[in-house]
Amino acid sequence: MKDRKAPAPAGREPRPQAAPSGAAAPKPPTPGDLAARRANPIVEHVTGAQSLVRSLEEVGCEVVFGLPGGAILPAYDPLMDSTKVRHVLVRHEQGAGHAAQGYATATGKVGVCMATSGPGATNLVTPIADAYMDSVPIVAITGQVGSAAIGTDAFQEADIRGITMPITKHNYLITDPAMIPQAIAEAFFIASTGRPGPVLVDVTKDALQAQTTFTWPPKMELPGYRPTTRPHGKQIREAARLIREARRPVLYVGGGVMKARATDELRALLDLTQIPLVTTLMARGAVPDDHPLHYGMPGMHGSVSAVTALQRSDLLIALGSRFDDRVTGKLATFAPLAKVIHADIDPAEIGKNREADVPIVGDCREVIAALIEELAGPADADADTGEDGASGGAAATGGSGARPGTPDYSDWVAEMNKVRDTYPLGYTEPESGAMSPQYVIERIGAIAGPDATYVAGVGQHQMWAAQFVKYSRPNSWLNSGGLGTMGYCVPAAMGAQVGEPDRVVWGIDGDGCFQMTNQELATCVIEGIPIKIAVINNSSLGMVRQWQTLFYEERYSNTDLHTAHQGRRIPDFVKMADAYGCVGLRCERAEDVDATIEAAMKVTDRPVVVDFVVCRDAQVWPMVPAGVSNDEIMYARGLSPVWDREE
Repeated sequence: MKDRKAPAPAGREPRPQAAPSGAAAPKPPTPGDLAARRANPIVEHVTGAQSLVRSLEEVGCEVVFGLPGGAILPAYDPLMDSTKVRHVLVRHEQGAGHAAQGYATATGKVGVCMATSGPGATNLVTPIADAYMDSVPIVAITGQVGSAAIGTDAFQEADIRGITMPITKHNYLITDPAMIPQAIAEAFFIASTGRPGPVLVDVTKDALQAQTTFTWPPKMELPGYRPTTRPHGKQIREAARLIREARRPVLYVGGGVMKARATDELRALLDLTQIPLVTTLMARGAVPDDHPLHYGMPGMHGSVSAVTALQRSDLLIALGSRFDDRVTGKLATFAPLAKVIHADIDPAEIGKNREADVPIVGDCREVIAALIEELAGPADADADTGEDGASGGAAATGGSGARPGTPDYSDWVAEMNKVRDTYPLGYTEPESGAMSPQYVIERIGAIAGPDATYVAGVGQHQMWAAQFVKYSRPNSWLNSGGLGTMGYCVPAAMGAQVGEPDRVVWGIDGDGCFQMTNQELATCVIEGIPIKIAVINNSSLGMVRQWQTLFYEERYSNTDLHTAHQGRRIPDFVKMADAYGCVGLRCERAEDVDATIEAAMKVTDRPVVVDFVVCRDAQVWPMVPAGVSNDEIMYARGLSPVWDREE
């Protein structure tokens, strides 16, 4: 059974305090925890709605992002009286879902969103799909029409359970109020264990209104749901053997390392082996960008050094990465010289896109710890020599810094250093004199610093934020990597800020993305959530325009948004910010960028929107065009690296 799917089971004050920065997020109770507590269970006579709220309180839910409506209305009455669960009233259910994602990603806890039946529920579909693609633990609670009306095309009826079946880790339709505590407990457990993901709990209105008995803890029944977290020793030994034999290994680190909270272990493995490392879009911050063995982000808009490392490698050590098409380019030509060690907690990911020579099913934290233990020991006698003499212990090869039992990769590192030095990330100032978007984003990162959280929308600004903000902290970078959802930024930033109220949260959005969900600024103002939004305003759907420039002979069909250029501001983002009660700022000259950012940093009591009017013709480089080999990477338009084809 795949890890993705579980088996089918039978007054707000005072507000809770957020966990201190860096503290381990509390986990929902396991079946064992609940069983231990059942000796003295809590028993109360309540309505189904009260049972729902009590269940959320007991499972440790701090905040619900939601919007009420007819079918879910019974739940909102007891929710008003809860002193443990804060409700944040959003302006659109999509905002609730993305806010739950932002909260979950920033804190490591389960995010919760709530909506009514029909359109309320279907408005959650996009964030649920987004959370599924990026393995974000959220629980979506929806009201459903009364049991007797199901299947009759009743007002605001939608089969949200069926609709979300392919994009949830598991989902429930609850018609019996007695089942509510069990469903909530199981939903939190499933969402946060194994490969994290979204779980939907759909509750009929009559179940919410009926009288029932609330008993806590409930009995969880999850037969067959036992995610494999501990790797098999034989696979670890085989992986260590390949690492010792390799001449050009690369640690290919994906979002699974972040979900497993395995960054400390990863750093230890890096220090032990001295193997070059690349981090995917979802793993930015897993290792500080300035680490000498960090060669950047691979993929369509990755660095030349990261792409080169993968293409020239003879061994990919893939940790929590899924060989996404944006990383591999043309799959048949991806890393053609490399054997593959692929470790992931979801067995369905292993071999899905690229066959693995050594598959390892397990939690990345445990896999990396086991690899460290194996590699730190003496090398296996059978694996300690190679035909080319490149293998063997550092002591035998005179290596620099590698511990006994681990090879010396200094020649490979020197080769990669040369590539990184030759093709650094960079940009040129626009000839038009307009402001460079890359410069704006680079300065936001420099002024806000590594302790801030950065949340991006989707498009050019997302890639520039991944490239030019220097990350050194896990979970300091939030974005929609898999689904690529425009509109993610503002509500996700809101959720991140709620989860970590003492941290500076910058949303870096495009003028197209911003117009999709900026109504949540009203939520932020009323709830006192002081996010900062930088609108990188090129008056265009920028990434689409870039492709029209490169591949459609500069025929700009329907990509001009008229938000900044030719004297038109539709809308005027500064006036719009003011209308919402935010601070609105505008910057159109490079010499004013720092002062504008610093002015925004000083605002701590309400949201800030900064309209950075930038060059509309700036492009994201490097680039691997869709469907071609990574060997064809261009570091600027028409310019590709000169490769050594000897291999």
